[in-house]
Amino acid sequence: MAGGLRTSSILGLFALAGAAHAAEPMADITAWDAARQMGIGVNIGNTLENTTNWETGWGNPRITQAYVESLARLGFKTVRLPVAWDTYAHDGRIPDARLARVAEVVDWILGAGMYCVVNIHWDGGWIDSSNKEKFRKTFATFSADAQKKFPEYWTQIANYFADRSERLVFEALNEETNFEREGSTQRAFATLTRVNQLFIDTVRKTGGNNAKRLLIVTGYSTDFTKTASANYVLPVDPVPHKLMISVHYYTPWQFVGMTEDASWGKMQLTWGSESDVAELDRLFDLMQGFTQRHDIPAFIGEFGVTDKKEAASRVRWMTAVAQASFKRKMVPVLWDTGGDIARHPPYAASPALQLTLQTLRGDGGTGNVIKELGAVLGWRLGPQAIVEYCRSRDPVVAEVHEAYIHCSKFIPRLTPGGDGPRRGRPDYFVGPDPDAG
Repeated sequence: MAGGLRTSSILGLFALAGAAHAAEPMADITAWDAARQMGIGVNIGNTLENTTNWETGWGNPRITQAYVESLARLGFKTVRLPVAWDTYAHDGRIPDARLARVAEVVDWILGAGMYCVVNIHWDGGWIDSSNKEKFRKTFATFSADAQKKFPEYWTQIANYFADRSERLVFEALNEETNFEREGSTQRAFATLTRVNQLFIDTVRKTGGNNAKRLLIVTGYSTDFTKTASANYVLPVDPVPHKLMISVHYYTPWQFVGMTEDASWGKMQLTWGSESDVAELDRLFDLMQGFTQRHDIPAFIGEFGVTDKKEAASRVRWMTAVAQASFKRKMVPVLWDTGGDIARHPPYAASPALQLTLQTLRGDGGTGNVIKELGAVLGWRLGPQAIVEYCRSRDPVVAEVHEAYIHCSKFIPRLTPGGDGPRRGRPDYFVGPDPDAG
């Protein structure tokens, strides 16, 4: 009897009708096996999750198959696809056109041999009512409205993609998980456990390949320390070894995010000192302890650093985060909104990202990195990047012209400015030497 159907069942039938996709084989792999296969990943950020004009509203072009395939050629094994669903839904119903467009991109990613992670992203902040002006009565809580819509959306999403292979992974939500006005710290953490459990139960009920699909539940504020604390309780999945835990890494914020001093701290211009590396190792060890205690791999769903910092430090930080992740069987996923990978042909990676990926592949040592900075990547980084990199490798270097003397054998395409007025200045390197090999 139609009148007796539950709302979730109706939504599921609509989603199934729109999917029109042949069932794909589903390999039965564990989360730990998947973590090893997922390698280094990248986000297609500020695109399908934007809340102004879907996909292009925050300045990026529409995603193309050529762009997706370029990510695979760069060496990425995983693509995280943040999506805004609620912003464009009508009375809890996701438009078929939105589902179809996400499916098109998902299939390009899977077709390129990569894993794809689909989530419910910030999406206006409705999950934890984080927009105080919009959610005055339910601010910083998991409201009754969210309790209703969250399983409705995941029912539709899961049903639409129920036949995709094991390389499609669902992630419950993004980092909007504070729930600070639930009454206490314990209640805030308990609310996140409830939301994660609702996600698992909803997806598993849809059946098909979703019955054993890999799922990613979210850590508290996606923060290493808070997630690894005794307050955090994992939800229960009836299917063993199919869960990952999502956390993000943006530490130290003074380096990765700040571009000017603030009242609470000073901007950090460079990264790579012994204390910097020790702090990174301490936090990754802390998170590793959690993964070992609970037998669940960590999905570092976002890590990234502003391009306003010197290139050598960006390379050091990105490389260190990825290597720390691999060492502990975690999956590092770069946050990119078009700054490190161009969204237009030929979809080139930034110099810093090129060098990071090269280092992770083991394509060369320090000398080759300097040569890449100066010769292969030409003048795009600017002379100061060369200078600061040389200084980071050799503390004896004190003057700009000394950096050239110490590193000149690795920089065949740059020529010094001599003893003129530029001596000792950042523009001491005058540009490419046309006669250099």
